[in-house]
Amino acid sequence: MSGYDRVVQPAAGDEALENHLGGDEAKNYRQYEFDMVAPHVGRSMLEIGSGLGHFAEQFLPRLDRLVVSDFDPYCVDQLKQRFTERDDISVLQFGLPTEIPLDDPVDTVIMMNVLEHIEEDVEALRSLAKVTKPGGRIVIWVPGYMQLYGEFDRKVGHVTRYTPATLGRSVVAAGLRPQVLKPINFLGGIAWWAAVRRGGVGYPDPRLVKIYDRTVVPATRFIERFVRPPFGQTVFCVARVPG
Repeated sequence: MSGYDRVVQPAAGDEALENHLGGDEAKNYRQYEFDMVAPHVGRSMLEIGSGLGHFAEQFLPRLDRLVVSDFDPYCVDQLKQRFTERDDISVLQFGLPTEIPLDDPVDTVIMMNVLEHIEEDVEALRSLAKVTKPGGRIVIWVPGYMQLYGEFDRKVGHVTRYTPATLGRSVVAAGLRPQVLKPINFLGGIAWWAAVRRGGVGYPDPRLVKIYDRTVVPATRFIERFVRPPFGQTVFCVARVPG
C-alpha cells in the first residue's frame, strides 16, 4: 500500500477538493501550469493522476501518443469516455509504486500534485523511470514547504509538502538527474500561508480562488521572470532518466 492508495479524499469528480484550482475559477493558474510544463514535453507522454483529463488534453496538438492514468475507478471511467474515439490515447488504472502496465516507453512522464500523496515516493519514481525512455524526462509538480501544511492537506491525503532539497533527495535516490528544481509561485505561497495557516481556512473558497487567479497568479508570473524566489507554494522539478 502506498500513500497514493490511501488518499483520504480521492481526486474524483468535478467537486474534488484538489481540482478547484484547476476549474473554471482559475484559468490563469491552469495556463501557468501548462506554460511551465509544456517546454519539457516530448512527442509521447504519460500523465499520472489524470483526473478527468483536462490537463493532458491540452498537449494533444503536440503529441504523437498520449497515455492517461488514474488510481480512482471513477476517473478511469471518465477518461475512457472522454477519449473513446482516439486510437492514439490509452487509459490505464494503477496506484504507485507498481509495475506500470506499459509495454512501449514514453519520452515524458508528468505528475501534477500526485507525488505528495505517496509515502514510498522514491519507489514511485523508480516505477516511472522504468517506463520512460533513456534520456527522457519526468516532470513533477508538488505542493511546497511544510510550513504551509494545514487542514486542506490533511483532507486531500497529502503525506508531505516538499522543498527543493527534499524533492531533490528523492529524485536522486530514484536514480534520476534533476535538470530543473526550484520553488515557484512565491506570492501564492504567501497567500496560502495567510489563508490556510493563519486564517484557518480548510477549504479553498471559490470566490477567493477567482480573486487569487486574477491578481496573484499574473503578478507572481511577472516577478518570477526576473527573480528566482526563495520560497513558493509549489516545487517544480524536471528529472532526466539516465541514458
